[in-house]
Amino acid sequence: MRLKTKLNLVTTVWLLFILILLNTTIYYLFIRITTETETDMLQRKGQEIAEKLTNGQVNGKTDNILASFLPESSIIRIVNLNRRVINEVTNDPSLRQIEPDFNVLREWELNSLQDYQVLTVRVPIQSNGHTVECIEISEKLIALAESVNTLLYALFMSSVAAILLSLVGGTLLSRFILRPISKMIHTMEGIQKSGVLKNIAIERKAQDELSIMAKTFNGMMDRLQDNFDKQQQFVSDASHELKTPLTIIESYANLLRRWGMKDEALQRESIDAIYSEAIRMKKMTQQLLDLASLEKENTLDIQQIDLLPFCEEVANPLRKVYKREIKLIYPDEPVVIWADEMKMNQVLLILLDNALKYSKGKIEIYVSKKKEWAFIKIKDYGIGIPKDELSIIFERFYRVDKARHRETGGSGLGLSIAKHIVSMHFGKIKLESEEGKGTEVTICLPIKNSSKGNSEL
Repeated sequence: MRLKTKLNLVTTVWLLFILILLNTTIYYLFIRITTETETDMLQRKGQEIAEKLTNGQVNGKTDNILASFLPESSIIRIVNLNRRVINEVTNDPSLRQIEPDFNVLREWELNSLQDYQVLTVRVPIQSNGHTVECIEISEKLIALAESVNTLLYALFMSSVAAILLSLVGGTLLSRFILRPISKMIHTMEGIQKSGVLKNIAIERKAQDELSIMAKTFNGMMDRLQDNFDKQQQFVSDASHELKTPLTIIESYANLLRRWGMKDEALQRESIDAIYSEAIRMKKMTQQLLDLASLEKENTLDIQQIDLLPFCEEVANPLRKVYKREIKLIYPDEPVVIWADEMKMNQVLLILLDNALKYSKGKIEIYVSKKKEWAFIKIKDYGIGIPKDELSIIFERFYRVDKARHRETGGSGLGLSIAKHIVSMHFGKIKLESEEGKGTEVTICLPIKNSSKGNSEL
């Protein structure tokens, strides 16, 4: 069943329920008010008759007095204690079928007679403080029956008109309300058929939930498009980066196949080049896998890390291997953070590796803290980065010195991995550099173990 049909059905059923409840209430209120009004009128007549009979104001026959108070289609009786009728006048003989009663405690009652409601009231006649007789007035409520028929007809016709208007209004309203959803469905179908991501046109003035849903959909489409573009760029860059070593390997393999077996120098050169490019491809592939794994991974093995011995532990092996000066500068007090030690080790190795590759002098590691933030700053005095390239330094496959990338073995993925790991810790990474003077990379990490970093630095 379509949503528009469901909306119409639900609104119509709900309206029908309200109309039944409202019409029933109106019907019974009308019956009650009309009956009470008629009861009050008959009781006043009975009291007037009783006063005249009690005060001796009757000049002539009692029947004449009773007849003067006789309503249309009614009967007036005087009933004694034994339920015998002493006097009776009527203009509707059918009312004699109603049995007389002396129960004055029941001041009024309703009976059915020939498809009509008959209202009966009783008023006591007292003598010397005792009730000796009662006046019983019964009246066919013919006007009430006619009014009720008219009321029922009016309620029925108004209910039918309300339901018809509800169906028409519900159809128009559902079309208006479901228009953004229809547009969304049409857009989704177009995306499914063509594979091209599209946005939904939104009215600027609309601020309802459907408009918010459409804006959310457009935001999702924009994000998907952005991710798709990044994926395309990533695949293109990765293909380009892998194509170069594969071309080199293929060229040297051809040289070996043609002349390498006879030329020992060419054979050694080819083997060294193939080995070097294979190692570089292996490293690049591993970094690509690491980056893909990081983008999917959401969990961290959080533990306390004292940054002073941590940085010393990472830097010490590099001093021995590269025979370079790596100086650690730190405050008198310890700097402790909550982080994933293995991933932070990876970040520090990436930054130190870049500093070692693109500089020849000393490297400095500064550790400090301020308020709720801890800072690790790695400074080198190498070739630096051109000012116009600082905005793209963290993009995948970026390399500072493209002419030397084969010598250094860089793939341009390290800083992207480092930035992603720092972001997972709700931290920030900043880079300042001046070409020919060196580079300074600062990692900002929240000290407290929380799901959010403090935005105030």
